[in-house]
Amino acid sequence: MALKVYVDRMSPPSRAVLLFCKVNGIEFEEILLDILKNKHTTPEYKEINPMYKLPTIVDGEFKLFESHAILIYLSCAFLGVPSHWYPSDLSKRSKLHSVLDWHHTNLHRGLGGLLFNTILGQLKGLPLNAEAAKEGEKLLVKSLTKLENFWLKDGRFLVGSFQPSIADISLVCGIMQLELLSKKDHDRILSPYKKVLQWIEDTKSVTAPHFDEVHGILFKVQKRIRERKETQSGITEMKAKL
Repeated sequence: MALKVYVDRMSPPSRAVLLFCKVNGIEFEEILLDILKNKHTTPEYKEINPMYKLPTIVDGEFKLFESHAILIYLSCAFLGVPSHWYPSDLSKRSKLHSVLDWHHTNLHRGLGGLLFNTILGQLKGLPLNAEAAKEGEKLLVKSLTKLENFWLKDGRFLVGSFQPSIADISLVCGIMQLELLSKKDHDRILSPYKKVLQWIEDTKSVTAPHFDEVHGILFKVQKRIRERKETQSGITEMKAKL
């Protein structure tokens, strides 16, 4: 029975799980649930995940949610997954857990606060919250600084490694959400962090060609958002000239 993976590709944790499976040749059935259409809140899905979150996996009778837990499980449960994704060495594994725990309450929270209150909430018909977006960006910048000066200080990948781990996939898929911003805002936020930018490119490279395929929906939405903003800007300029 094939592994079932319940995802929405607009969700960074969903993309991280999909990318890991594809890179490591894990066979799976992808089941898409559109968050914007509340497809993750049905009674049927609640039987699989009572938290109504994505992603979730079902492996035979075994059900599991929370992306970091899923990535750990996949690393251990499937033969042929290289050990660098989730090292057997206790000290290396513990450091990996430390960055994953840090991610949830820092980088992930900052990204969510900024993007939900500038773009993603609006896609669900919710009002923008400029103050919450500002606080989200402050936490995001603080987190990127910590990535640059601490988590990436000793190696090509996180926690001093020269090969990628599940943490690299998880964090990079999150940062990719910044592609939804205008190019000006995207570059303003990320350009000061040279190590972070190189790490993103290195992670893309070692997971090619699957990285771009998994992020295809994100690039399509990015294009629509930027085109809409350009159109709105053009209308505003025309009105100003009248």
